[in-house]
Amino acid sequence: MTNPDLFFTRTGMDRARVQQTVDGALTGSDDGELFLEYSQSESFAFDDGRLKAATFDTSQGFGLRAVAGEATGYAHASDISEDAIARAAQTVRAVAQGYSGTMTAPPQRTNVKLYTDIDPLETAGFEKKVKLLEEMNAYARAKDSRVHQVSCSLSAEWQRIEILRAGGETYSDIRPLVRLNVSVVVEDKGRQESGSFGGGGRSGYETYLDPDYWQAGVDEALRQALVNLTSIPAPAGEMTVVLGPGWPGILLHEAIGHGLEGDFNRKGTSAFAGLLGSRVAAPGVTVVDDGTIDGRRGSLSIDDEGTPTKRTVLIEDGILKGYMQDRQNARLMGMKATGNGRRQSFAASVMPRMTNTYMLAGNKDPGEILASVKKGIYATNFGGGQVDITNGKFVFSCTEAYAIEDGKLGAPIKGATLIGSGPECLTRVSMIGNDMKLDTGIGTCGKNGQSVPVGVGQPTLRLDGLTVGGTST
Repeated sequence: MTNPDLFFTRTGMDRARVQQTVDGALTGSDDGELFLEYSQSESFAFDDGRLKAATFDTSQGFGLRAVAGEATGYAHASDISEDAIARAAQTVRAVAQGYSGTMTAPPQRTNVKLYTDIDPLETAGFEKKVKLLEEMNAYARAKDSRVHQVSCSLSAEWQRIEILRAGGETYSDIRPLVRLNVSVVVEDKGRQESGSFGGGGRSGYETYLDPDYWQAGVDEALRQALVNLTSIPAPAGEMTVVLGPGWPGILLHEAIGHGLEGDFNRKGTSAFAGLLGSRVAAPGVTVVDDGTIDGRRGSLSIDDEGTPTKRTVLIEDGILKGYMQDRQNARLMGMKATGNGRRQSFAASVMPRMTNTYMLAGNKDPGEILASVKKGIYATNFGGGQVDITNGKFVFSCTEAYAIEDGKLGAPIKGATLIGSGPECLTRVSMIGNDMKLDTGIGTCGKNGQSVPVGVGQPTLRLDGLTVGGTST
């Protein structure tokens, strides 16, 4: 499946004729491309002691886009053929009628490859994948008699893309993606609580089939569930909150990251619009978006416009330094594209999106941060949340959290929600740990109906004066 001319040998299309169609469709436009995609995916779900679902899917299609100023013409189809592309060209060509643009220079090329070309679906047979889920279920139940339910899932995708631009420039990428999840429900004296673990990345199945990996994942899910089994109602009010390293960076991603995407800032709808060069966070706060980390879930060798991904500094020592940009918004804002142009599939147009977004480490020992808090909460895992991108206001539910009393961890608490504003939270960071950690590879980001894989991360953080919603009276 690594045939460099996959789309044309599979379909019988003539590359020269297709290129001629693309050139004609983009005449007079500022930018645009033909995006070709072929993907295979599979998933397995194990619950109640048996395999509940096993699916396999293939999809293919193209999206043809013409960009003229702020306007975009887009047409797509699952039929990859010269006739279908020609019909799409007639549609998108209309966006540049009466418009005389100059085609933007194509993206620079890169020889960097951040992941293997191997198809993860072919790195293990069906029986081995099902056996993995069976063993995870049996292992969890054998660990503790209070285990009431075990749910496991395994999924993988292999995506091949090719991008054709006006003038004959082409870009291609092969993208593997794997994810493993386990959820454990425990019951004791009629009370039920749950815990979960997930991991993934751009590789084959080998890592996730290793017993050292999946057993550690099951252990973590069980640990969380047992902790929650002893939890007490969360307090409420304004208090100091300490966020653990790694996955709590999802709060940073949602409440702050979206506000640093180029389209919201160009349109003036972000809380960060017009603030380049201004202080937006406490000293010591540095936030980056980095799509160049080998094998990470959010990483891409090139984005969906062909631009190599980068390590983009968004906030440096509290000062706003830049935004995440696709080509259209970068051009309209007089900036450079940062390799953040992404789309869910050929059927969706490009938007500026995050890759791996995280806060850099500080110089405080995590134990010192906890010891500095007289009364507050320590949150280490989050579930769902809601965010208003225009002002950064958020509500996030904690799935694992603890009370802090006199600088020491107290009882686990249940039902805690964090309420606040992302931009305001950045100014309330008073201590930054030296333990920056990325998440385990489970992030999926939604925007305008599109979902893409992402990564998050952060060190331990102390935030002063954050509102906590709880159930304790």
